[in-house]
Amino acid sequence: MKKLVERLLIFFIGIPLCLAIVVFLPQRNHLAANILITVFCLLGTIEFSDMLKKKNMPVSRMEAGILGLIAPVGMTLFVSFYASPFIMPALILIGAGWLLVSGIFLSGDALNRAVAGFALLFYPSSFLSWIIFMNRLPYSSILTIAFLCVVFANDSLAWVFGILFGKNNRGIFAVSPNKSLAGFIAGIAASIGVGLGLAASLPDIFEAARFPPLVSGFILGFFTGAATVLGDLAESAIKRSVSVKDSGSIIPGRGGILDSIDSLALSAPVFYIVYKLLFVAVI
Repeated sequence: MKKLVERLLIFFIGIPLCLAIVVFLPQRNHLAANILITVFCLLGTIEFSDMLKKKNMPVSRMEAGILGLIAPVGMTLFVSFYASPFIMPALILIGAGWLLVSGIFLSGDALNRAVAGFALLFYPSSFLSWIIFMNRLPYSSILTIAFLCVVFANDSLAWVFGILFGKNNRGIFAVSPNKSLAGFIAGIAASIGVGLGLAASLPDIFEAARFPPLVSGFILGFFTGAATVLGDLAESAIKRSVSVKDSGSIIPGRGGILDSIDSLALSAPVFYIVYKLLFVAVI
C-alpha cells in the first residue's frame, strides 16, 4: 500500500512538474528542461556503473558521471547555445578515445573497464539526449509533451491493467516475471490511442507527409509504445543479471533514476525518427 501511494504521488506531482518546466520555461530551446535531462543522465549513469561493478566491470563513480554527461552536455550546447552540430560527436569521440587508451595508464582489467566505459558512454545518456534534440524542432513544447504522453500512457495503463487483469497471465517475459499479457496489450493500445489522437487533433503539428494522418499516428504510437516496453524490459534484464530489484532508491515507489527513465531512453530516438519520417517538420 505504501508503494502504491508513493507511486501515485510521483504520478500526480512529479509528472506535472516536468510538464510545467516544458510549458513555462521554453527559453533557449528549453534550457531548463535540457538541464533537468542532463541531471537525470548523470544520476542514471552512476546507477548503471554501480550495477556494472557487480559484474567485475568497475568504473569509478566520478568517471561514470563524466561519461554520462558527455552526450547531454554536447546536445545542450548545440540546441540551447547554438554550438556547432559536431560538438556532441566530437565529445563522444574524445570520451571513446580516453576509454581506449586509459588502460595503458591504469591498473586492472583493461578490457572489462573499456566495455563498461563504452556502455556508460551510451546508456542511458546518448538515448535520453534525443529529448534534448527534440527541443530544436518547431512546436517543441507540444512535441515533447506528446512524446511524454505516449510513454506515460503506456506505463500507466500497463500498470493498471496488469493489476486488474494480469493475475493469471504473468510471466510472458522471463526477465520481468511480474509483467502480464494484459498490461502489455493495454500499454501498446494506450500508445497507439495517443498517437491517433495526436494525428487527429493537431493537424498543423502532425501533418502527415507519406500516409493518411491516422495511419501515421498509428505507426508513431505503435513503434514508440513498443520501444517503451522494450526499454523497460532491457533495464529489467540488466538488473536481473546483477541480482538487484531496483537500480537505486532515490525515487519513492519507483526505485532509482534508471528505473524511471528506462522507458523514456529507448523510446526518445524512436519517437523523433518516426516523427521526422512520417510527419512534416521544418528542420
